[in-house]
Amino acid sequence: MIMNEQPDKRVTQMSSTKIDLNLFTVFDAIYSQQSLTRAAGVLHVSQPAVSSSLAKLRSIFDDPLFVRTSAGMTPTPLARQLVGTVRESLKNLDNCVATRIPFDASTARRSFRIHATENAELILLPMLLKQLKNRAPGIDLEVVFFDRREVAYEMASGNVHLAVDAPLLSHPELISQPLQADDYVCVMRADHPLSNTTMTLDDFLSHEHIHVSSRMKGSGHIDLALRSIGHKRHTALRLQHYAALPALLAQSDFLAAVPATVANHWHLASHSLPFETPKLELQLFWHKSVEHDPAILWLREFTTEVAQAN
Repeated sequence: MIMNEQPDKRVTQMSSTKIDLNLFTVFDAIYSQQSLTRAAGVLHVSQPAVSSSLAKLRSIFDDPLFVRTSAGMTPTPLARQLVGTVRESLKNLDNCVATRIPFDASTARRSFRIHATENAELILLPMLLKQLKNRAPGIDLEVVFFDRREVAYEMASGNVHLAVDAPLLSHPELISQPLQADDYVCVMRADHPLSNTTMTLDDFLSHEHIHVSSRMKGSGHIDLALRSIGHKRHTALRLQHYAALPALLAQSDFLAAVPATVANHWHLASHSLPFETPKLELQLFWHKSVEHDPAILWLREFTTEVAQAN
């Protein structure tokens, strides 16, 4: 017996509906931001406009798509099925446009937003700004810092164009390449008792230390390296930023282990560490959706060139 199959209601409805492709940009923004307000901010439109677009999408798919929960706008199972296809389609559309619009940095007027750690700011920004002034005077930079758990979402939404961070930022939707590797050195005030001596491990361990880490707790490279050889330093002060470090060292006998290129910005004495430590690695990250975007490609190549030339 031959039975007639009933067509899916959503398929029938979609086949007879002309769909505004901008709706899928809104879908992607809500999915990435998990908030109508944040999605509106990313898209530079009002929240009522985002709500209106979501209502149209719900009607088209006959599904809520996003449900308000304590965690934000949580995607439904159907939305989770759709997001991969939607993003791939938006990427293909962007690539179609990008291949027809070359990017000339020498004449372009554009602002790029970069997520960067504090040490990346100290190491890269002076060099980047100097080169931008000469080669791309119309390009402006905005440097921000997000929790690493948020960076991929910010990049997926187009809110962040590039990221400079440690390899810890790794995420399935991000592409990365090595940017720079830096040795650690021990810094101290210029007239410190150890400033004109050859530093030994006993010297290093006999003084109190200042540890700088963006994280509120946890061991850093230096502590892990010491632990691997059976030693531990005394950390008297932990900071989340470098800003106060030079002044604190200048008026105390504290020591601090910092990246060498960061130490070069300060008028402090420095020594090589008396034990082996891994280098501090910085990597360049971008979202796979902008892999072929000419403007982002230029920014990647420019940042890499400047970083590796110094």
